[in-house]
Amino acid sequence: MTQETIEAPARPAARSGERAPRPASRPHGQWKVDGTAPLNGNEEWKQVDNGLSVRDRIENVYSKGGFASIDPTDLHGRFRVWGLYTQRKPGIDGGRTATLEPHELEDEFFMLRVRIDGGQLTTEQLRVIAGISTEFGRDTADLTDRQNIQLHWIRVEDVPEIWRRLEGVGLGTTEACGDVPRVVLGSPVAGIAADELIDPTAQIDAITSRFIGDETLANLPRKFKSAITGHPSQDVVHEINDVAFVAVAHPELGIGYDLWVGGGLSTAPRLAERLGVFVAPERVADAWHGVAQIFRDYGYRRLRNKARLKFLLADWGTEKFRQVLETEYLGAPLPDGPAAPKPLAHGDHVGVHRQKDGRFYVGVTPIVGRVSGPTLAKLADLIEAHGSARLRTTPHQKLVILDIPEDHVEPLIAGLDELGLSARPSLIRRGTIACTGIEFCKLAIVETKAFATAAVLELERTLDGFDLPHPISLHVNGCPNSCARIQTADIGLKGQLIMDDSGEQVPGYQVHLGGGLATADREEAGLGRTVRGLKVAADGIADYVERVVTRFLDDRDAVADETFAEWAHRADEEALR
Repeated sequence: MTQETIEAPARPAARSGERAPRPASRPHGQWKVDGTAPLNGNEEWKQVDNGLSVRDRIENVYSKGGFASIDPTDLHGRFRVWGLYTQRKPGIDGGRTATLEPHELEDEFFMLRVRIDGGQLTTEQLRVIAGISTEFGRDTADLTDRQNIQLHWIRVEDVPEIWRRLEGVGLGTTEACGDVPRVVLGSPVAGIAADELIDPTAQIDAITSRFIGDETLANLPRKFKSAITGHPSQDVVHEINDVAFVAVAHPELGIGYDLWVGGGLSTAPRLAERLGVFVAPERVADAWHGVAQIFRDYGYRRLRNKARLKFLLADWGTEKFRQVLETEYLGAPLPDGPAAPKPLAHGDHVGVHRQKDGRFYVGVTPIVGRVSGPTLAKLADLIEAHGSARLRTTPHQKLVILDIPEDHVEPLIAGLDELGLSARPSLIRRGTIACTGIEFCKLAIVETKAFATAAVLELERTLDGFDLPHPISLHVNGCPNSCARIQTADIGLKGQLIMDDSGEQVPGYQVHLGGGLATADREEAGLGRTVRGLKVAADGIADYVERVVTRFLDDRDAVADETFAEWAHRADEEALR
């Protein structure tokens, strides 16, 4: 539900010896090249009012006048800056998603995204979110793969009171959506993991305190996604963010960060690239700001489907990007730096792990990120009953409970199981995520959460006893926009309508196979492959996954400890069907 339009394919940067891309025949709308005159409707309204000031109208006009009083441009544009999207009207099937106008698809209720930078929460904050869900959101609550929590069925009349409650405990929705700097992903075990290289909390705080809500960054060409981690598992999916900082040990300069730029998925997936620089902790916020300003000043604005930073990087290349960053925005060079080593562990942090202070953190898996207000309230009570007041959300739709004394670990796990939050999940439950889907999203074509949940439960039965050598990731998305990261999953499912055996259109998915980000089992990130004509019906996910996993176990090179992704890229098409 975070993607507003379909993207054009990213043009790769020219390699050595290749002809550089031809210059654009029409201006891209780059402010520092073409001037700031707006070249489309979105750019026009953003220049008039970028969205930060709409809060006053929500509080003093729209919450009093109701949905019908909302100005259409505010409703479909500026509300996003405050974490508000209209949700899909129930009963509109996926075949009409592309044929109806946004106002025909939308209900008079909102999705509200609570911004949780670094995923850091207290039980007090969790209880407030739970109360808002129960009182205003019909008990809805979804953990996203951006470390946020999303609520649904929110009325504009209730938004001021919701903001009051959130801000009373240090939370908010400022720039949770829109053409702005979105939530900063952070390591869920920042400051507590025994094996982390550096705690990035201070760097996240510097970025958010200085730049979130900054008028000078509130009109970017499109969304701007950030991530930072100090953990060797590289647990923030840095390869698919616009800007990311990954902890690294420099042989002379000590611990700092490796800087990546230009990642993103959707319909034009492109993995981020290293700039080859070392960023000391005290320079992270300035380096982040420099990259954000490059995007603001040089990002493409004429066509929204080419307005992500990855398209600029594809045309510029890393050498020019680094040069512009250092000379125009930092005023000083960044030292060359080494690449971060291969991750040493899986980054979802599921299970029981010892903290640096001797206590334990426990990572748990709800099915496909779906929880509820009552569940979150019970979770807050449970955590406090076992001696803690802290938890974290993760970029994998998981939760991590911190600071648990050793003698409380097993009683806590038993209580979590009763809430449907497993610390020892099956590998298929652990590896499955799903986007919002047609239940609430106006862009979706197919339902996701329900079909993915049914598949997980069925696969836990049919795959019970299978000796899976590694977790297998299953990502289910309701449209082409890849909010559930389908191209970086072992098995990625992209929602679309397909033809069944009787010639009728039914909900289904195109299959992507063998994608993944760098992990302990995978040397480097790579995108999945597609097989022509390989599609599965929405109610046939479990059958397909069982079939392809069985074939993998039969065919894999066990001596080489071959992973599913490695096998999927070498297997012939018949084996993947």
